[in-house]
Amino acid sequence: MASEPVRLDTWLWAARFFKTRAQAAAAIDGGKVDVNGARAKRAKPLAPGDELRIRKSPFEYRVTVRALATHRGPPRVAAGLYDEAPEGKRLRERLAEQLRLAPSLRYEGKGRPTKKDRREIERLRGD
Repeated sequence: MASEPVRLDTWLWAARFFKTRAQAAAAIDGGKVDVNGARAKRAKPLAPGDELRIRKSPFEYRVTVRALATHRGPPRVAAGLYDEAPEGKRLRERLAEQLRLAPSLRYEGKGRPTKKDRREIERLRGD
């Protein structure tokens, strides 16, 4: 845990919202992270009490910074760096359940025709 100001991209990486600092920076540059209701830059210094809105498609996280860190640690430590709004967590869990139950979109063409399909095609062609 750090006592000096911590960059936003570093904190997002340390809190395990993104796998790399580069991914965190790209999300910030893309407008997917707001600090206290305003769009932020990657070097924005964070302080405990700041409220973040993080959009990782299709989910949205609303968290309040509890502690600062410059190094990535285990998930249990990372979870202690922030408090998540309960209504945001409920909405995210509901969306995850809906996505899990929704039928998946996949290619139904099975690739090469089977022997039976080939015989049917030949019969239709008149071969």
